[in-house]
Amino acid sequence: MGTPVSPDGSSEGALAIAPARAADPPPTGQAGPTVHAGPDGRDGRDGHYLGRRRLYLRRFLRNRIAVAGVVIFLLLVLFSALGDLFTPYGYADADFSALTQAPGAEHWFGTNQGGNDVYAAAVHGLQRSLVIAVSVSVLTVAIAAVVGAGAAYFGGRVEKATLAVIHFLLIVPSFLILALVSHRLAGDWRVLILVLTVFGWMSTARVVWSVSTSLRERDYVRAAEYMGVRPLRIVMRHIIPNLGSLLIVNLTLGVVSTVLSETALSILGFGVQTPDVSLGTMLADGVGTITSAPWLFAFPAGLTVLLTVSMTFVGDGLRDALDPTSTTGAAGGRR
Repeated sequence: MGTPVSPDGSSEGALAIAPARAADPPPTGQAGPTVHAGPDGRDGRDGHYLGRRRLYLRRFLRNRIAVAGVVIFLLLVLFSALGDLFTPYGYADADFSALTQAPGAEHWFGTNQGGNDVYAAAVHGLQRSLVIAVSVSVLTVAIAAVVGAGAAYFGGRVEKATLAVIHFLLIVPSFLILALVSHRLAGDWRVLILVLTVFGWMSTARVVWSVSTSLRERDYVRAAEYMGVRPLRIVMRHIIPNLGSLLIVNLTLGVVSTVLSETALSILGFGVQTPDVSLGTMLADGVGTITSAPWLFAFPAGLTVLLTVSMTFVGDGLRDALDPTSTTGAAGGRR
């Protein structure tokens, strides 16, 4: 018969033969190891988490491209939040004495056919696109995390039914539905957030389900079940937190995909509608005058490229920093 093993993995027989004895005092002039208790009384656990966060941050900061992406994104956020302080015009104000005027001292980014200041419209359009992109990305990742992790944990009929719904929605021509619903509801940006969220969570949910099928077999999940923890609490407290790196990367890259989706819908006339403004509507207005008034297309296109590229850099940097097998962080950001 084998030797019984205690819950912490040590041999009970060994413990019986060699009882615990007091630790030897440290040599003179040397301090013993210091153990810091966390706020919950569990020694060393908070220090472990803090050290892991510092490791991730250090790996991320070594990636110069990712840091540049963060800087660009923060500058874009500041521009969208404070840019209207530097112009006397609102995005809907019209200067009929300056119709389709090239960039100059009074109108930094020029004006459009209706005399609207392109700089003021760019500030508001970037702000609207950021709100839509971040909101949709957060909502889709949250829904995908709960649905995917829940389906993996419960298994059985729940898992089969959830996967059937996900696969069905993945093959539905969602772009056409998005276009029809957005156009019928007058292009309200709030409705656009709702519609993009409803048809944007499935791919991430399937990835979450795939990863969670291995997490549900972990010892800490089985221990929580043995202790009588409710299933929903196990999903929220023990499975989803261990998907943090995956969810963070998908959240970041989700901003990029949402910006592109909103821009495409707006160019086709199914996105944000006037009198509101987004980067997509500005691009749609500038396409027709790209030769006669190129500034109407160039400025919103430049902001869109900066936004998508910066978030792509940040997403790649986070993926490398959170991946223990990556050598990017150790290589000083060289790819």
